[in-house]
Amino acid sequence: MGRGAAGARGGSRRPGRADVGVRRNVVCVDVSADELVARAAHRLGAGAELLIADVEVCLRKEVPELWDPPGLARMASENIAEHINGVLTDVARGVAPDRIEPPPADVERARRLAKHGTSVSALLRAHRLAQGIVFDRLLAELPALTDDTALVVEAARRMIMTGTEYVDRASQQGVAAFQEERDRRLRWRLALVSEVSMCVGTTLDIARTTQELADVVVEHFADAAVVDLLDSVLSGHDRPEGDPPVLRRVAGRAVPPAVEIPGGTVPPDSLHTYPKDSPPYRALTTGRPSREHPEDAAHDEPGARVHSTMAVPLRARGTTLGVAQLFRYRDPDLFHDEDLLLAQEIAARAAVAVDNARRYTHARAAALALQHSLLPRRTPEQSAVEVAWRYLPAGALSGVGGDWYDVIPLSGARVALVVGDVLGHGVQAAATMGRLRTAVRTLADIDLPPEELLTHLDDVVLRLSAEASDEPPDETDATVPDRDVFGTGATATCLYAVYDPVSRHCALARAGHVLPAALHPDGTAEILDLPPGPPLGVGGLPFEAAEFDLPEGTVLALYTNGLIKGGDHDTEAGLNRLRHALTLAGPSLEATCDRMLDALLPDRPDDDVALLLARTRALGERQVAVWELDADPAAVAGARADVTRQLNDWGLEALDFTTELVVSELLTNAIRYGRPPIRLRLIHDRSLLCEVSDSGSTTPHLRRARHFDEGGRGLFLVAQLAERWGTRHGRDGKTVWAELSESDGLLAALALE
Repeated sequence: MGRGAAGARGGSRRPGRADVGVRRNVVCVDVSADELVARAAHRLGAGAELLIADVEVCLRKEVPELWDPPGLARMASENIAEHINGVLTDVARGVAPDRIEPPPADVERARRLAKHGTSVSALLRAHRLAQGIVFDRLLAELPALTDDTALVVEAARRMIMTGTEYVDRASQQGVAAFQEERDRRLRWRLALVSEVSMCVGTTLDIARTTQELADVVVEHFADAAVVDLLDSVLSGHDRPEGDPPVLRRVAGRAVPPAVEIPGGTVPPDSLHTYPKDSPPYRALTTGRPSREHPEDAAHDEPGARVHSTMAVPLRARGTTLGVAQLFRYRDPDLFHDEDLLLAQEIAARAAVAVDNARRYTHARAAALALQHSLLPRRTPEQSAVEVAWRYLPAGALSGVGGDWYDVIPLSGARVALVVGDVLGHGVQAAATMGRLRTAVRTLADIDLPPEELLTHLDDVVLRLSAEASDEPPDETDATVPDRDVFGTGATATCLYAVYDPVSRHCALARAGHVLPAALHPDGTAEILDLPPGPPLGVGGLPFEAAEFDLPEGTVLALYTNGLIKGGDHDTEAGLNRLRHALTLAGPSLEATCDRMLDALLPDRPDDDVALLLARTRALGERQVAVWELDADPAAVAGARADVTRQLNDWGLEALDFTTELVVSELLTNAIRYGRPPIRLRLIHDRSLLCEVSDSGSTTPHLRRARHFDEGGRGLFLVAQLAERWGTRHGRDGKTVWAELSESDGLLAALALE
């Protein structure tokens, strides 16, 4: 400072009028640097409103992200005022620099900034910018208080030290609170994402999966949510159809009291579209999320209206599945960038679950359609048994299995009853089931005994297993869990039964299958004891058959293991429950099926269930005629006469000529090429069955006779006159049979004319 300052400190003289005139704005007093700073702070504090406004203008321009969340704008302005007023007041009062504390609200503001995703660098930069403005204003006050340069320099140094210490302390507290909140938010976010992974996609049901998504976001950070899926995606197409695309409302939830939500009036499971300029439309078409809020949203009272919205696309495996919209109307905070990132992460995980459910639903529908197309829609006409059946697919988690049943008419008015189970689930299991069912029908058509049929079927499964092991696994079948049917040692089981209504004799054999049951006419039920057989596909082990004589009216129950197995009981207990359920027979087989299923199964069985009930019938003596014949060509004429008389007794005169021709040819072949004894049998059922049996094993073959051949035309004639004909082999020889109808007699008469 100049001499005036020195004289003032020495007390030699007081400033005169001339001095005052030269330095009229300078207060010349004997003060220390700290006092000078205090006086400068006091003078600046008198006009603090202008300083606060200048700082706010600077920060709004340089650090706009502090004002980006509208809910924090008022807090930021108040925080600036608290900082400036507090610092100027404490400095003016001479409070030591290390005792000047930031305002308590500063910590809460740092936490709120962290919650809204503002960077910590913005917080630190705001402190430094404000410090610079305040320091400049304080420094500008010093020349008005003294002209002592040394004192001004010292006071400036003290201001820098005080300001730096204060800003460092405020920054340290703010950063600590900011990081604490960030860590807490990160832990919350990880916990929420983990909860989404566990809570969303608990089933393979699309509606439930999307509802779980809506529930979890509303419970944690939204007041309402709606989920829409593209209708084309639900229909099995990966690309949206139409513009704007058609969506289906699949889920929604809102916290009461609800307010009007954009698009919230769409009824559940209904189709709708969004306007092309709407956020959900942009999310669907661009694949990018967005957040929206009205410009005056910060002034809304909580619960008045929706003041913040997010539209997040649901994308999985490169396919857009739909869009989820989140709304806030009770929570005063607007959605911010971190909320948008969190919503994206949740939507991505949920979209995978939805896509899994979608793929499973389509694969399950395809498997069910395939399975239903392969199962018999109605049983063929036959007189041996009355049948009723049920097929129930497994619950959603298990997938469609390979259970099947069949009723196959055989020669001699007999019938084959089949129930089988392919181990595994999905389209491949259903397809394999279809192949095995076709193989069984083919083998049954050549009239193999049950144990021989299963032996041949075992060879078929072994070949299928070998083929499957040579092919790469199919990753497209979403109906988990067992997709590689027969490719990894999986097997199938089968029960095959043949019932003869003439002898009332039933032969059964099983390949790893559960035991059948029988309900006798007296009302008692039993489990039929069959020899055990290995599952199909094991190979190298024999199958054995058991034979039973069944009175007319006996009900046979053939089923798959899904009917008797359960987590609370073993197989033996399941068989006992089945035997008891079979005694609860209804007035019809259909009613009995329903009663058994109700008694034995839960609402959603864990495995497929096939149940086949067959009530035996009998063909009496009036419907069957048998003759034992000598191996003499002369016996053919007598046999023709006996056949004619029998047809007249049955009222089948129209078949006389045809039957005589067929019987003559079959008997002639048996006498010429077979071995005695020879037997002729006629069965009057839905058609007329002619059977000629002998003890020979040579199978007759149809061939085309040459012009001068004396033989070879007999079987050709039989094939032309009969609806069906064939040969079956038994333990005592073979039987050649032909099935005739009245239309065959008419054709024979026309041919004769």
